[in-house]
Amino acid sequence: MNKKRIFKQRQEKRKKIAAERIKELFKQADEVFDESPELSNKYVNLARKMAMKYRVKIPTNLKRRFCKHCYSYFKQGKTCRVRLNKGKMVYYCLNCKKYTRIPYKK
Repeated sequence: MNKKRIFKQRQEKRKKIAAERIKELFKQADEVFDESPELSNKYVNLARKMAMKYRVKIPTNLKRRFCKHCYSYFKQGKTCRVRLNKGKMVYYCLNCKKYTRIPYKK
């Protein structure tokens, strides 16, 4: 086999494993949040680092579960406030006091 082809296959396999691991880390962050919010923040940070290292996109549904500024895990009512305002969903982080605005279609 060609060396480039083998390298590409290995890289794709690593990306697939990293994507699965990222999903698992977010799942664990959700489960652990009530007992230890710091640990769930750490899981989010690990997932972000893994996504950057292996160049994997974090799925959009998971991307909206953490603050883009301080990287803390969002739990509605406890660490973030969610409002709908002029066609945008506004997440307000209660840790760093910053906003994240995400447009949506009505």
